[in-house]
Amino acid sequence: MPLQSIAAAFQRHFGHEPLLVRAPGRVNLIGEHTDYNGGFVLPAAIDKEIYFAVALNDSTTARLHSYDLNESYATELSEVHRDDTQWANYLKGVVAQFQKRGIEVPGFDCMFGGNIPIGAGLSSSAAVECGLGFALNELLGTRLDRMELAKMGQQAEHEYAGVRSGLMDQFASLFGRPEHVVRLDCRSLDYEYFPFDTDTCHIVLCNSGVKHALASSEYNTRRQECEQGVAILQKYYPQVHSLRDATREQVEKHRSELGDVVYRRCRYVVEENLRVESACNHLLEGNLEAFGQDMYGSHAGLRDDYEVSCKELDVLVEAAKKVPGVYGARMMGGGFGGCTINLVAPDQVDNFVATMTLAYQEQLQLKLETYKTKIVGGVEAVASLK
Repeated sequence: MPLQSIAAAFQRHFGHEPLLVRAPGRVNLIGEHTDYNGGFVLPAAIDKEIYFAVALNDSTTARLHSYDLNESYATELSEVHRDDTQWANYLKGVVAQFQKRGIEVPGFDCMFGGNIPIGAGLSSSAAVECGLGFALNELLGTRLDRMELAKMGQQAEHEYAGVRSGLMDQFASLFGRPEHVVRLDCRSLDYEYFPFDTDTCHIVLCNSGVKHALASSEYNTRRQECEQGVAILQKYYPQVHSLRDATREQVEKHRSELGDVVYRRCRYVVEENLRVESACNHLLEGNLEAFGQDMYGSHAGLRDDYEVSCKELDVLVEAAKKVPGVYGARMMGGGFGGCTINLVAPDQVDNFVATMTLAYQEQLQLKLETYKTKIVGGVEAVASLK
């Protein structure tokens, strides 16, 4: 178990007892690119996790160590700033958020590592941010609530990683509940849990293995395109403050003024919000087939209107449609690579993995990694392993 290894390595490396924290990655069943548009998302925390060992060190220095990379980094806490060590930027970004709130962060030691595949779209960066935020909150006794910690992680992502992400990833890592997905209203921050029985339906991820360099720049471009759409619609409908407020009819009516690209971006976001609502109703009814159809609709919109899919993800979704016991599949995350999420009947999981692996090899000559995941609880301190 990585936790035991990290706890032991921390004691060897730094020489004292740490607080141990588990921070999960996430899947998102439906509601992609809706979070920064004030819409709805339906994520869950999963058992791919980052583990932290953190302790105060009676100095003015943060000593950081990435267990997986076997790299160390140190910074004076009075001089926290971004630099070229990308993994350390996520941690320093969190420290900066405490400092911005007037909280003095004393010297600390931190070692972290885990089993979230990097570049798979399971939000390893959010787990890193939330894990350290939670640990410092515990060690400093600052009593910040989980929503505040999620916002701090998001700001760290914006300011230190340069990605203007929505709140979903950090929220899911902190607010996960076993055997539940959680619908978050990204505008009001109201949320509601929906039971998701992993005995009747398994979540299997297929990692395309590709991470196109486009992802971060295109993500920020999509955000700008949505903002352009809002600016145009707002001239006619002052109540439209984000695409969450827009209707299909409004988007259609101003199609020519929006222009082809911005029109399709807006249409996708408006329709995806409706799909999240519909999918939650299907969950309450126990209708996994109908839920799966919403997933396929989501993928088609991401592919054709939002244009953030890629050949590898499209091949995986099309292949999944033909496998017995698959309720639904779609690309998940920012796009241009990463994973597809698939809902599969439990007795068909092994056949699904074998069939998909073969199809990916035959069609693209690429090796497929798959992950069977469980839905787990959010960030928490874990018992010290003595």
